[in-house]
Amino acid sequence: QVQVAEYGGGLVHTGGSLRLSCVASGEISTIKKISWHREAPGKKRESVASISSRDGLTYADSVKGRFTISSDNDKNTVWLQMNSLKPGDTAVYYCCANTRIGTDYWGRGTQVTVSS
Repeated sequence: QVQVAEYGGGLVHTGGSLRLSCVASGEISTIKKISWHREAPGKKRESVASISSRDGLTYADSVKGRFTISSDNDKNTVWLQMNSLKPGDTAVYYCCANTRIGTDYWGRGTQVTVSS
């Protein structure tokens, strides 16, 4: 079993920055990928960025050049640095750990609000 928890959400103005943290615990050696997703009101949850040994770093087109995903060596913690934030980035941000056997573990999410 793996547990993940997100930290770092908040309220910022347009153009501001936030750094989200995803902390994994439990059987972290089974994790093959950690990804960030977001869900805005009335919209489907979408993938934002991911990090894995196989695929490296991936980003949604909407955040390329503004968001950076990184991790510590053990992938115990994964960060999402978000710069040049826009009102369209407002959403609940979720962290997901995907294991080698294909199980996904989701956190409860953290709210990011960007005011115009």
